Amino acid sequence: MAKKSEASRHGFRIPDVLLNVEDISIVFGGLRAVSNFSCRLKKGELVGLIGPNGAGKTTVFNMLSGVYTPTEGEILFTDKNGRTVQVHNRKPHQLAKLGIARTFQNIRLFGNLSVLDNVLIAMHMQRRIGPLDAIFRTPAFYRDDERLRKKAVELLELFRIADKQDESASNLPYGEQRKLEIARALATDPALLLLDEPAAGMNPQETRELMELISFIRKRFDLTILLIEHDMKLVMGICERLIVLDYGRVIATGVPEEIRDNPAVIKAYLGEEAMIDA
Repeated sequence: MAKKSEASRHGFRIPDVLLNVEDISIVFGGLRAVSNFSCRLKKGELVGLIGPNGAGKTTVFNMLSGVYTPTEGEILFTDKNGRTVQVHNRKPHQLAKLGIARTFQNIRLFGNLSVLDNVLIAMHMQRRIGPLDAIFRTPAFYRDDERLRKKAVELLELFRIADKQDESASNLPYGEQRKLEIARALATDPALLLLDEPAAGMNPQETRELMELISFIRKRFDLTILLIEHDMKLVMGICERLIVLDYGRVIATGVPEEIRDNPAVIKAYLGEEAMIDA
C-alpha cells in the first residue's frame, strides 16, 4: 500500500511543481526493479533520465504513465485545473485525460491507418459533441470534425510531415515515424510529455533536428518534458537537469556539467576498471 506524503496528508501543493514522485518502488516476483525513486519536475522543465541498459528507466516511465502500479510510494500530479491528484493508481487513459502523454522506445503507431488518422485518434478526448451527434452525423458533428482535422494538420505541419497525411503510417521513413509518434502524443494536449528514447535509430542529422524540435515544442506548447535517451550529445545539449539510474536506484542528480564529471556516473557507464585506469 502506498504511503502518504506530507503534501497529500496535509492537503497542500508545492508551488510550480507539476510532478512529485515520492519513493516509488516496484517488485516483480523476487526482483526489485526500481527502488525508492523520487523526483520533482517543475512546470516548464526539460529533464533527462539516463542510465545504463537495464537500469530501470522504462520501468519508471511505465509507472509514471499508468502501465505499472508502484508496489510502494506515490505519484502526485498537478492537473489542468490546478488540482494536485494522486496518479499512481490510475490507468493510462485516465492519465492522458489529466495531461500526461508518452511515446515508446519501440514505435507504436497504427501502421495501417493514415498519418492524419493517427493524430486524430489521439484527439478523441477533445470532442465537443454528444453520442447522438456522432450517430446521426448532425451539423455539429461535421463542424467538430473539421475543427479537429484542422488542429491535426497544424500539428503535422509543425513536424513537416503534413504533405504525407494521407499515407499509411507504416510507409513513413523511420525518422518521420518518430516525429509522428511525438505529434500523436501532443494531440492529447498534455502538460507533461514523457519521451522514451526519441532519438533511437536516428542518424546524426535526424538527431540534431530532433534536438531543435524538442526545444521548440517545449516552448510552443508550454510543456514539461522528461526524456530517456542514450545519446549523450542530445541529453547534454537540451536538458537542464539529469537524473541517473543504476540497478533501479538513483545514483546522481544535477545539471549536465555535474553529471558528466560525477565518479558514480562514470563508473556506472564505463565500469570500475575505467575509473582505476583514469
